[in-house]
Amino acid sequence: MPGASDTLWDIAKAKVEKKENNEGDRDGVECWERSIFFIGNKTGGKTTIILRCLDRTFAVVLVLDLSKPNELWPTMESLLQVTRKHVEKIITKLGQTNPKAATEMKQKIWNILPKDHPDRELIDPFPVPLVIIGSKYDLFHEFDSEIKKIIYKTLRFVSHYYGASLVFTSKSEALLLKARAVINHLAFGFDRSKSMTVDPNKPLFIPAGLDSLAQIGPPPATDSDIGKLRAQSPMDLWKKVFEKAFPPKNIGVFKEVRDPSQDPQYAEYEVDLMRAQKNQELEQYKRSASKTWKEMEFDS
Repeated sequence: MPGASDTLWDIAKAKVEKKENNEGDRDGVECWERSIFFIGNKTGGKTTIILRCLDRTFAVVLVLDLSKPNELWPTMESLLQVTRKHVEKIITKLGQTNPKAATEMKQKIWNILPKDHPDRELIDPFPVPLVIIGSKYDLFHEFDSEIKKIIYKTLRFVSHYYGASLVFTSKSEALLLKARAVINHLAFGFDRSKSMTVDPNKPLFIPAGLDSLAQIGPPPATDSDIGKLRAQSPMDLWKKVFEKAFPPKNIGVFKEVRDPSQDPQYAEYEVDLMRAQKNQELEQYKRSASKTWKEMEFDS
């Protein structure tokens, strides 16, 4: 049984090691069971996609709310950074006990691009398969064309740079079917779609490895504006251009809730009513206990 202090990553690593030990002399990483991890900001559409696409099967992916442009970059950056850090830590630990498996994982991620793809030396694939889903396309579709252009190009660049698939979804069944196809490929090993949609007037659908920097083009800014930006890398340049158009909003992705019972997203009327009653009883007990201790101290 996992310890109380074990993280999700510790538990996953332990399960992999247990499976390898049970398989005896099989030292590869082939495994029939797969998981997909959905990450994203609150009310961004993660649950809807999971329930509609996976019929309540456990899944995992990065979901970005297209209707909130000012939250896009901070959500994407913070979640991908912390996720990458954890994954790379796990791969490093795996390499200490099973170097072959760790090496295979690092090499396999490059399979998303053909060996003759012109961008192989220019991208930095995520250490595990990644899907970026832009949710609420129905709301995003009503935005000004210039606003949509910036978001389209930026998400295409980020997805291609990380070797990720990019899918826009809404409540439309047709769009959800496309998202389901990409997720099924990761979760169940189904064949990957070879088609893509990059028309700026339609929802994007780009399986990993099918896009290119040449097709995406430069960041959506004038040459003079780009020249004034002091960027340290291509990703940093796209970030500065995007944030100039959409100043980042502090969304507190990892903001801790000291008392989860006070978090409004978990509100339950009957439970909260009972808890309020118990809180009153607790306060009464504290006052009574305090009085008793004072009396005992006084008597002594």
